[in-house]
Amino acid sequence: MIDFVWPWLFLLLPVPWFILRVVSPAESAAHASLKVPFLDELDGIQSSNYRPATNRWRVAIAMVAWLLLVTAATRPQWLGDPIQQATAGRDLMLAVDLSGSMQEQDFVIQGKTVDRLTATKWVASDFIKRREGDRLGLILFGERAYLQTPLTFDRKTVQTFLNEAAIGLAGKYTAIGDAIGLAVKRFKNHPDNDRVLLLLTDGANTAGSVSPLQAADLAKKTGLTIYTIGIGADEMIVRDFFGSRKVNPSSDLDEDTLASIAEKTGGQYFRARDTQEFETIYALIDALEPIEKEERFFRPKVPLYPWPMAFALLLAAVLVLLRLSNKFS
Repeated sequence: MIDFVWPWLFLLLPVPWFILRVVSPAESAAHASLKVPFLDELDGIQSSNYRPATNRWRVAIAMVAWLLLVTAATRPQWLGDPIQQATAGRDLMLAVDLSGSMQEQDFVIQGKTVDRLTATKWVASDFIKRREGDRLGLILFGERAYLQTPLTFDRKTVQTFLNEAAIGLAGKYTAIGDAIGLAVKRFKNHPDNDRVLLLLTDGANTAGSVSPLQAADLAKKTGLTIYTIGIGADEMIVRDFFGSRKVNPSSDLDEDTLASIAEKTGGQYFRARDTQEFETIYALIDALEPIEKEERFFRPKVPLYPWPMAFALLLAAVLVLLRLSNKFS
């Protein structure tokens, strides 16, 4: 649709008519003081050059030129269809453990036993899809922590990089403190939004240059909320040469440290023993950190005023040419 930035300028349209009505016209030749004996001959010449049709065309062209000039002054513009803008709700980073212990197969998806990383990817997929309006990022850590995806509204890219993550890609050990420290560093570039870190691990801190609790203190100072998720079943049946026995595959999980990290930063610690608990945890995080529902739109604007301005100048040039042609004819 067409919109006018300053529509009130259309009030200038009757200005020429108002000037003609108020301003006195120039004195006609009848009041001239010069008298010549051959006045009749001059009247004949004047009547022969007088062209009322041409004058009417001049007036019409001048009126159209003035209309176009005023229209250009009102700044017409074309408004396109509304386009939804991405709205920033939160900056949410996922830190996923890729250490060697994540290959433990103690989760079941659709009747099939899978490793912990596969279960993490399976449940996180729906969580990422639901976080519309949030900026998401991905940190992968083992012996070292890596920023796999910086904060972005492109949830599909985050999902793709998470699916491509492989166990052992960052080393066999676990650097929880370094992962938190990297998240704090990345969040410093986005200080305005609510900042949340989801830390998923199945072990204890066994590598890195920063301890988890020191990193948690730093996160607290910068306003970063950390939700920690301990991954792994409490027991599983192991078959060997002597028969079957129950073992605890999560014996290395440092739940106390994970709970302390969450408590220091105003978050919570969750325990994911199976995929159902995983799904419940993500639903709880959705409730604790609700998704922003506000929608914002903008309409692209294309300025149109150069067109009436150009046509007005063209008509003004036509008037000048008509005047010059009459002058020399």
